[in-house]
Amino acid sequence: MEVSKDEEPATGTVEEVLPNSLFRVRMPSGDLLLAYLAGKMRLHRIRVLVGDRVELVIDPYGGRARIVRRLS
Repeated sequence: MEVSKDEEPATGTVEEVLPNSLFRVRMPSGDLLLAYLAGKMRLHRIRVLVGDRVELVIDPYGGRARIVRRLS
């Protein structure tokens, strides 16, 4: 998955799976974010489960993030 140069990927752990491909992700700092799957992950049907470490790009405008890679 390509990430543009101005977007810095962060890592987190999936805490909860919600409907419509939404996830509650806990950051290493302890914050909880609402995250959604990136388009390529939906296209290739990559499954994300509770406990998976994921790489995500945080939206600069709010508390949402886009999951771009599943790490484990």
